[in-house]
Amino acid sequence: MAEQPPVSEKHSVSLDNGVSEPNGQEESGQISVASDASIASGAYSSVMPDGRIRCEVCPRFCQLRDGQRGLCFVRARQGDNIVLTTYGRSSGFCVDPIEKKPLNHFLPGTPVLSFGTAGCNLACKFCQNWDISKSQQMARLADEASPQQLAAAAIEVGARSIAYTYNDPVIFLEYAMDVAAAAHEVGVQSVAVTAGYVCDGPRRAFFDQMDAANVDLKAFTEKFYHKICGGSLAPVLDTLLYLRHETNVWFEITNLLIPGENDSPSEIEAMSNWLVDNLGSDIPVHFTAFHPEYRMLEHDKTPAGTLTQARDIAISAGLNYVYTGNVVDKVGGSTYCPGCGEQVIGRDWYQLGEWNLDAQSCCLGCGTWIAGVFEEKPDNWGRKRLPIKIKTKTSL
Repeated sequence: MAEQPPVSEKHSVSLDNGVSEPNGQEESGQISVASDASIASGAYSSVMPDGRIRCEVCPRFCQLRDGQRGLCFVRARQGDNIVLTTYGRSSGFCVDPIEKKPLNHFLPGTPVLSFGTAGCNLACKFCQNWDISKSQQMARLADEASPQQLAAAAIEVGARSIAYTYNDPVIFLEYAMDVAAAAHEVGVQSVAVTAGYVCDGPRRAFFDQMDAANVDLKAFTEKFYHKICGGSLAPVLDTLLYLRHETNVWFEITNLLIPGENDSPSEIEAMSNWLVDNLGSDIPVHFTAFHPEYRMLEHDKTPAGTLTQARDIAISAGLNYVYTGNVVDKVGGSTYCPGCGEQVIGRDWYQLGEWNLDAQSCCLGCGTWIAGVFEEKPDNWGRKRLPIKIKTKTSL
């Protein structure tokens, strides 16, 4: 299940460095005037022989005439430029447990300030956040914040990191990268929750600003990506290879298992073998449960036994850290030492329990190093989810 944006009552975070109010007049299919604070110049494009401009952020390569938007909805052509139309605007801000991203090996127990915008560059029929990822109305983006405001808000609420989530941040990479830069200036880290469907140039620029990521590997067949997601598997594998071999970004992988679509033992085994052979044994993998949503309402939800079977297959293939998600499963949610097999981090949903790591992130039982980004002691944010409202000088 994808993360859900905040919907409950919000707590205010008052900040003094206000920004101008967006004009809020944009209609579906139209481009706001250039003076709109939510418009930012985009990069990664080229001019086609027929005069169209090709967006080269993702492998869709949308070719746009003036006034047209790409499939993602948020990147559009304005004159001779590709622009991002949602800079500084969000579908909401929320403080979550880092384990909800999900990231089990990155600063366990800490709070993370999460936000997203609108639109998506894939067309997944099972999308859990379809109301924002498929949104064609800018009114869905009711909240706003500058990069500096978001960094300040993270400090104020005690968040150790900021997560770009709910929809894919590669489509609003200019905004996400600016937020990440501002966050780094005040010691706050950045987390990308992404499908990894991005071209090489923007991939390098985007992840250069990220400290951690969770990559949604939706399946391990081109057929599934084409039929269910309207995309391709190969660019996602390229992203995984890039992260592993050319960056220091800590990343984990999520695989949502949909009954009858991508949950066969043979596909899970093939995927697990590829991960071990190409990324190594220490990449954490989360098998999570599907529930019927959007255009796949006729499908059954994923049985817990399917997740357990997938976990067993992945461990047998040589992966050291394999988890189950979207189900109550203390065994499948906990971390075990690959050396001695003892539990080193206990978890009940997002709540941390037993902690058997020393100051060097090694198992107290046998001394085996546990891969990840750990502190000497975990934080204790727990399961809390706190929607917040960032107040600016212009907020009413």
